[in-house]
Amino acid sequence: MEKFYLMPHPPIMIEEVGKGQEKNIQKTINSCKQISEEISAMDVDTIIIISPHGIVFRDGIGVVVSDSLKGDLSKFGVNQVCLEFDINNKLTSEIIENATNKGITIAPLDQYTCTNYGANLELDHGALVPLYYVSKQKSYKLVHITYGMLSKLELYNFGMAISESVKKLNEKAVLIASGDLSHRLKDDGPYPYSPYGAEFDKTFLEILECGDMEKLLNMNQKLAKEAGECGLRSAYILAGAMDGLDVKGQVLSYENTFGVGYGVVKFNTNKSETKLSEILTEKQKNMATEKLSSGDEYTQLARKSLYYYYDKGHYLNEPKDLPHEMLNERRGVFVSLKKEGELKGCIGTIGAVTDNVAQEIIRNAVSAATSDPRFSKVKKEELGDLDISVDVLFEPEPCTINNLNVYEYGVIVSTINKRGLLLPNLEGIETVEAQVQIALQKAGITQDEEYLIERFKVERHKENNLDD
Repeated sequence: MEKFYLMPHPPIMIEEVGKGQEKNIQKTINSCKQISEEISAMDVDTIIIISPHGIVFRDGIGVVVSDSLKGDLSKFGVNQVCLEFDINNKLTSEIIENATNKGITIAPLDQYTCTNYGANLELDHGALVPLYYVSKQKSYKLVHITYGMLSKLELYNFGMAISESVKKLNEKAVLIASGDLSHRLKDDGPYPYSPYGAEFDKTFLEILECGDMEKLLNMNQKLAKEAGECGLRSAYILAGAMDGLDVKGQVLSYENTFGVGYGVVKFNTNKSETKLSEILTEKQKNMATEKLSSGDEYTQLARKSLYYYYDKGHYLNEPKDLPHEMLNERRGVFVSLKKEGELKGCIGTIGAVTDNVAQEIIRNAVSAATSDPRFSKVKKEELGDLDISVDVLFEPEPCTINNLNVYEYGVIVSTINKRGLLLPNLEGIETVEAQVQIALQKAGITQDEEYLIERFKVERHKENNLDD
């Protein structure tokens, strides 16, 4: 790989869209032009671009496999700005094969598959805006990739697959990670202001500048989430593509004129004696081992039941040395699985359906990993990445909406043949009205129907790092 870059994608930086406002981010524009001139001076024929704004999958990475790709900025009121690129199908196919061999799910995108997903095959603005400047000097073939909501290590490994494929085919290519930084920098920005925004941008760019890719992967997830960014996952892939290299980033510019952070970074690299991927793999193994002994008896049992089921193919028998209440009490139990702060599965029982709490935990942990219809089945190699919480339910009691408290009580809404439940103290649910509305939606009950409201308390058990 010849070079690596991070570029933003605000359509307003294109004159036809900005109509004069683009001058307010002239440093960003100048930096993009500098990158364009630098790439055009290289012996490069392919641009590999990572975009956050194509078709984003929860459990896979979208890769365009059509012969060509074009798009315009009609969504931003300008259809005369239109770009079209031939796809480097040979390199694209090699990347897909390499990534698949690493266990990464790839969604090949052409006109047919996009139609099935209810989307259009087009050059999205996350790719079009950087390419608008890069392609000014010269024509290039394209590899178009949309990151997925995968784990940091999966995205990093995908970046490795990109570089390995380029090297194998002896391609002359550069990699551009497209991404804006925080969208919450000002009160009049596109999203509500957050004090985390400026902190994220400063931390993120400092990490890239010093080239500490391990520190990048360990960035505080709450900071990133509160900042409202769309560039971190692109950067994870970028980091993986630079595995085995000493990295130093050069921040060409940073601006936040419109309440969004626009950072332009180019990376200078040299061969390294060590590979971060090897360090990360070892740390992941150690973390998986540590988690088996972390938490209390409830979360430990849930985790042990998962490993046992994935190894043996059937349920674990409850251990006989568990606390009395786990072996002798019958209650409903919900088990929730998160991966890097994102829910991966949550299954439970409102009332007991087995002989004791331990059996409820064992079965619901497995169901959360394998049978939650909202998510793909958890892979065996993902078990060490999971954070687990176990909610033991107390008996529900009838109430009115005035007797609810989203932080203290869960809610059950029901009719004769429909029932929906929502646990208490869930992230993003701050009002009783929202809590009841979501429970109604889960049950398929409309506002016009007569329904019963019940409330319940839970005893929540969670692993130490669940909410980090």
